[in-house]
Amino acid sequence: MVGAATMAGMNPATAETPNRHHPTSPHFRRVGLIGAPTDIGAGVRGASMGPEALRVAGLREALELHGVQVHDHGNLAGPPNPWQPAQNGFRHLPEVVAWNQQVHDAVLAELQAGGLPLLLGGDHCLAIGSLSAVARHCRAMGKRLRVLWLDAHADFNTSELTPSGNLHGMPVACLCGLGPTALTGMSDTTPALSPASVRQIGIRSVDPGEKRLVHAHGLEVFDMRAIDELGMRAVMERTLAGLDAHTHLHVSFDVDFLDPEIAPGVGTTVPGGPTYREAQLCMEMVADTGLLASLDVMELNPALDVRNKTALLAVDLIESLFGKSTLMRQQPL
Repeated sequence: MVGAATMAGMNPATAETPNRHHPTSPHFRRVGLIGAPTDIGAGVRGASMGPEALRVAGLREALELHGVQVHDHGNLAGPPNPWQPAQNGFRHLPEVVAWNQQVHDAVLAELQAGGLPLLLGGDHCLAIGSLSAVARHCRAMGKRLRVLWLDAHADFNTSELTPSGNLHGMPVACLCGLGPTALTGMSDTTPALSPASVRQIGIRSVDPGEKRLVHAHGLEVFDMRAIDELGMRAVMERTLAGLDAHTHLHVSFDVDFLDPEIAPGVGTTVPGGPTYREAQLCMEMVADTGLLASLDVMELNPALDVRNKTALLAVDLIESLFGKSTLMRQQPL
């Protein structure tokens, strides 16, 4: 039954129930906002405006209402988007490396200072730098890493598989050691991540060659059929199974995870994503663990949005990660 609910041929997750914690982890008390205003790895312009759209939507104020101390580090600086075709299988590789190095250093500095880095993208290629830093920090602190990849896409392409060369379709592959050395070697160990540490949720657009590569590396995927058949609660229980106080939980949230009917402001819309309530439940169950320790919010494209609707929704969902809940009961059932 579980096998039928995951992407055909992909490994099902265990059915363990996650340890539940009240969301009072010290990680919730201090958050560092890090803007990365670039669309360097994308195939559509506009994600470079994402950080400011989230600020305009009141992200800082929303977090402060939940008792979070917020320090906005402003925006990182990196090379402009040259908007050139791919060379040797990659578009803008030197610029992507430069931006990711900036992200890596900023995220690592925030972690070492005891804060929770909240990366405001920008396109999803920037997760290479973010997660390379998180993985480095986890190894230094002796923590286990669990990554929740909320996305419509598996982002496990390589230059051999995709003709576009757009690196926002390759971050998970690069983090798992498949890609140019300048990106795969950004952490202290190559690969930065083991596929076993990643759980992907909401996937519904995967290229045929990419799908074979995902199978070969045993990536754990809960696609939209899994959510339809099992329900979001069961999917999240399996995704969060096995977490404990020694786990660093990282969420990489691509806004195209959401159904485009509620979140039109993304460059790569895919119909059939999670509804508002499904997305809220997902975020609330992450908050229930009390283990969230780093966060990416990626691919918000205000140029394609309607009156900042998608940014406002993203802020609403981020609030849920930090303790906002629709529950009237004191503890989850």
